[in-house]
Amino acid sequence: MRTMMASMKTALFVFLHWVLQYAVCRDVTLPPGPLYRVAGFQLSLPCTVSGYEGPRTQDFEWYLYRDDAGGRQMGVVSTRDKGFPYAPYQGRVRNGEVRVERDSGDKIRLVIQRLRAEDQGKYECYTPSTDATYQGNYSGSVTVKVIPDTLQISYTRSLTGQPVPEGAEITLTCSAGIQSEQLTHLSIMFGKRSGGDGSGSQTGGEVSPVREIISIDNMLGVVPGRSYKKRYDDGEITLEKRNGEGGLDVYVMKMRGVQPGDTGSYFCEASQWIRDNDRSWQKIAQRTMDIGNLTVRQLAESLSVTSSPRGEVTLQVGSPLILACEVLGLPSEVNSGLLVQWMKRGSASADVAGTGGVEVEVARMSPDGTVSWGDDLSRSSGGSMEKVADGKYSLKLFSARPLDSGVYRCVVSVYAGRRNPGPSSPATLTQRSEGVTVNLKTKDVLVSAVAQLPRGPLLKRGSTITLICNATVTTTGPAQAQVQWLRWPIPVARKGRSSESDVTVPDPPVDDTPRLVAALMYDGVAVIYANSSEVSVDRLSAITYRLRVHTAMMEDQGMYACHAEAWGQDPHGGWYNTGARAESNAVTVYLYARAADLLLIPLVVGVSSALFVGIFIIATVTCCFMKRLARQRGRK
Repeated sequence: MRTMMASMKTALFVFLHWVLQYAVCRDVTLPPGPLYRVAGFQLSLPCTVSGYEGPRTQDFEWYLYRDDAGGRQMGVVSTRDKGFPYAPYQGRVRNGEVRVERDSGDKIRLVIQRLRAEDQGKYECYTPSTDATYQGNYSGSVTVKVIPDTLQISYTRSLTGQPVPEGAEITLTCSAGIQSEQLTHLSIMFGKRSGGDGSGSQTGGEVSPVREIISIDNMLGVVPGRSYKKRYDDGEITLEKRNGEGGLDVYVMKMRGVQPGDTGSYFCEASQWIRDNDRSWQKIAQRTMDIGNLTVRQLAESLSVTSSPRGEVTLQVGSPLILACEVLGLPSEVNSGLLVQWMKRGSASADVAGTGGVEVEVARMSPDGTVSWGDDLSRSSGGSMEKVADGKYSLKLFSARPLDSGVYRCVVSVYAGRRNPGPSSPATLTQRSEGVTVNLKTKDVLVSAVAQLPRGPLLKRGSTITLICNATVTTTGPAQAQVQWLRWPIPVARKGRSSESDVTVPDPPVDDTPRLVAALMYDGVAVIYANSSEVSVDRLSAITYRLRVHTAMMEDQGMYACHAEAWGQDPHGGWYNTGARAESNAVTVYLYARAADLLLIPLVVGVSSALFVGIFIIATVTCCFMKRLARQRGRK
């Protein structure tokens, strides 16, 4: 039994030793063949060794069994012996056309820069042994077939080198084709170099750094370059394939709305692809054709925006205001969208027209011709904005008002090459015209306002407060006054005064913020603001305005004043604010207590006193009785 167990252990040990040796034995790997490559272009053969012993950097030797040499072995290149190459490869190895490129210590690539027809055959990658024992395979081989170069490329339209205006559209055409017995695919790429002239067609070798614009890949998919993806998504860059003649297909790239950054040297690149037996796609041929240089002339060099009349214009109130805007320097061959805006700074409230305030939009016309008005929507029925001709626009205000005075500018945003840009599309360029100062002559207007509290019984809580405002407007032509009533708190220093109608009280302190009570507009509309009591306002005569606070409460007392504004009427019947105004004197209103309130005070005081005395007596008697009862209990 023991002998059997020992035999089984020995057999298991031998089996495990054999498995371990097999698992770590040397293995040389190459891609499965045959590999088809094109004459005149680069061949790159990877070779990897694994399961070896010894140093991590392994040596490699390449042999070729040429088809035209009857299968005779020929040394190509070695990583350890410079004299290894045979005569046909010695010169090519010395000038670097044939070389070994190391990716890591155990992975290298045989590179033949320009493949020749006589390079066809079976390539063997051999790794000299560094192992303690000779195990595994020390070489691998793959067959390489050299096929003729049939890749053709040409162009039928090139750039002339003449400057192209910003926003224009360019069309680049490239023809390419393959006539190969093998199943290969073709890809086309349009690219741009940042500057300088092209270097001509290239057959193999390294290509200078470029920016890929758009391509049709080997699976016939359209792929935009990373820097051009947004423009491709916006439809500004397209690429299509058309049927051509002589076995060549035609590829047409269109670029709309060229930008200054598009300046550079353009080329077309055609590549031939084949699918190897490991199902990976390999580029086996490539040619580049220079199309020409593009120079983009910036729009800022030619664009100008002017407005008229120039300088300063003075009008009577109610007269029409007509302003013109002209856009010059737009290239006729570029189909551009324009956003035209009229902006105004300043108003009649400023001492000098056009000074102070912020710039506001009066009106705009979008690229699709839609007109919209700024904050003053009433202008949509009292004015117009029109496109008179290409590049010419007009703004008309049928009846100018004092608030229309200020400095006007025409602001034009150009969307070069985009007739109908999207709402988020940035403008190519925005320019402003010189300012046109508009002054409006207003009639001499004098406004005065006097507030008073009519004499009468003392005002008490619950009474009706009546205030009168005499507002006069002195001018020529129709005019109306617009009156507002305001209230301030009573200053502390003046609470000792008891006069019912103090019309000589100075203006209220500026520290106190007035509160609007009511207003009577120029057109007779009454506006009542938030108030705890019922309020009414009316007009008693041409100059007399009345404010009444019904069932007044204590918070209704205070200092009242009226503000008057003059409104005039233009020849077209429209009303406008002349800007003339006046503030009245302040009237102080006190509310006294009613008789019932005064009788209630002694009654409340008497009842309170009686309650206090009664509670005091009851407390005193109770306290004395409790003390006496306690002494009696102590004696017992």
